[in-house]
Amino acid sequence: MPPGSEPPDAREPRDALPPEPLSTPEPFPSDAREPRPPWQGKRVVLGVSGGIAAYKSVQAARDLTVFGATVDVVLTPAATEFVAPLSFAGVTGREPCRSTFGIGADGALHMDLARKADCVCVAPATADLLARAASGQADDLLAAVLLATRAPVLVAPAMNDAMFAHPQTQANLSRLENVFGYRRVGPVAGRLAAGEGSGAGRMVEPSVVVQAVGRALAGDSALAGVHVLVTAGPTWEPLDPVRYFGNRSSGKMGYALAAAAWQRGAEVTLVSGPSGEEPPWGVELVRVETALEMREAVLDRAGGAAVAVHAAAVSDYRPRQVLSEKIRKSETGSGMDVPVVSNPDIATESRRRMPPGGVSVGFALETSDVVARAKAKLANKGFDFIVANRAGVEGEGFGADTNRAFIVEPDNAPRELPLMPKDALAGRIMELIEGRLAG
Repeated sequence: MPPGSEPPDAREPRDALPPEPLSTPEPFPSDAREPRPPWQGKRVVLGVSGGIAAYKSVQAARDLTVFGATVDVVLTPAATEFVAPLSFAGVTGREPCRSTFGIGADGALHMDLARKADCVCVAPATADLLARAASGQADDLLAAVLLATRAPVLVAPAMNDAMFAHPQTQANLSRLENVFGYRRVGPVAGRLAAGEGSGAGRMVEPSVVVQAVGRALAGDSALAGVHVLVTAGPTWEPLDPVRYFGNRSSGKMGYALAAAAWQRGAEVTLVSGPSGEEPPWGVELVRVETALEMREAVLDRAGGAAVAVHAAAVSDYRPRQVLSEKIRKSETGSGMDVPVVSNPDIATESRRRMPPGGVSVGFALETSDVVARAKAKLANKGFDFIVANRAGVEGEGFGADTNRAFIVEPDNAPRELPLMPKDALAGRIMELIEGRLAG
């Protein structure tokens, strides 16, 4: 069976690896895992074929289950050579399916699974599995389910780079995507199985599989196919070659919003100031540093955006002059004055460029009178609604993985949302945007 991916080996020097990221970071904090849309209440068939990357599918099965999906794992005969069925039973609470001739609750097992699935995901999808699916074979339970289902099908290829690059594999993938409508996530470049070096063919990380399944499950969202523009992070306004004006924004909220929009089927552009967060899978990332750079990036794209979410903490001011030499205390003495000028109002300018019917969402971080100040900002800037929260409160605002917010709308009384993980809050915000687009 085709080899796939394996865990990174910390003993190898990182500079020997290709420039592409080896993995995608975990987007869901461990304490934030709970049932939530779009996974909650859905039935997912997770097919596992015979590659070393099968170990990653145990984590994917667990996360899908924790997020509220009912997960039916289907193992090919070769898959059991790499991972034990008991591992999947332990994380899903359901016995994995293996027999081609099994009987389900409502008839033949392959038909029962195929009919009840809201999504079928194959991870890893080896070269052999892709070839059999592309030719319409039904020689094991997983292949039969793929042939019988009418649910969205997602494949996460995993194999060595030579097999992935082979014209036959590429032709099989093209047929599955363009003729049968399969969706594909990955592979990525990275370290492959022992002795095979690095290259394109490594299966994406379990967190990416979970996100991609969520996107497949949200196919009827009002955001499907919509261009969503999100800003995130701080801006840094240089004073001299080593100093800048900035703020404590981490970008976590904006990155969570971009991920939530992508999961709902949107085409997402994330314009981000300096941030240590990793970009969500599938999102176009535009990195900027200053407010003027963010303005240019946003205005260039606002005309094609049906939704704009302004979560960035843009610096209100910038130094009037950027010095070419480092400021030295020995030369300035005990104090110094720095003349500043106002930065442009990016949100207001971009609102004017958006197409009619577009939805524009603002954020307001305040230290006092949160709702009153958010109402004033809403009236001045013409947002569809504002997400307001407090600064200086533990577990909220800058740098935290959680947030508490008020939703301030022109046509409804302010609503307070409880403290929750930022990715969960991002989902609630996207639900509000979906409602406005549908309306």
